[in-house]
Amino acid sequence: MRVRSLFRFLCAASLLLAPSTTIAGDRSQKADRVVVNKSSREMTLWSEGEVLRTYKVALGGNPVGHKREEGDQRTPEGSYTIDYRNPESRFHLSLHISYPNEADRKAAQERGVSPGGDIFIHGLGSVFGYLKALHTQHDWTDGCIAVTNQEIEEIWELVSNGTPIRINP
Repeated sequence: MRVRSLFRFLCAASLLLAPSTTIAGDRSQKADRVVVNKSSREMTLWSEGEVLRTYKVALGGNPVGHKREEGDQRTPEGSYTIDYRNPESRFHLSLHISYPNEADRKAAQERGVSPGGDIFIHGLGSVFGYLKALHTQHDWTDGCIAVTNQEIEEIWELVSNGTPIRINP
C-alpha cells in the first residue's frame, strides 16, 4: 500500500516538475507579439501569426481584475509594450511592461492613488530558482508575470524591446 502511494506521489511530482514550455516554430525567429491569458496562466510568444512558445506563468497574488493601484498585487490587463530589460534583476532577468499607460495613470489619479509600476516578465532568481515549474502552483508576485529562470533566458532572446504585449483577463 505504501509503495503504491509513493508511486502515485512520484508520478504526480514528475508532472509538476515537467517543463511547462510548449515549443513550436523556428528557434531563430523573434516574437512580434506576446499574449498573456491570466485565466489560464499562459503566456504565448507569436511570430507572423504562428505560435513560437507557450509558457505556464504565475501572476500577482491577487490576480483577478485589472491592476488599479500600487500594492494591489494585481497583474494589469490591456495592451502594453516591452519597453526595456534588466539584466541585473534579482529575479534573474526581467523584461519591463510599459504599465502604467496614460489611461491607467488617469484612472488612478481620479481615485487619488498611485497606479504603481515596475511590472515585469521575470524569472525566479537564485532565491526561488529551485522551485522550477512548481512556482506556477500559486500566484505569488506583486503583479508581475513569472516564469522559470531557464524560460526567461529563452524569452530574453526571443522578445525585443518594442514588442507589443496583450494581457487578457
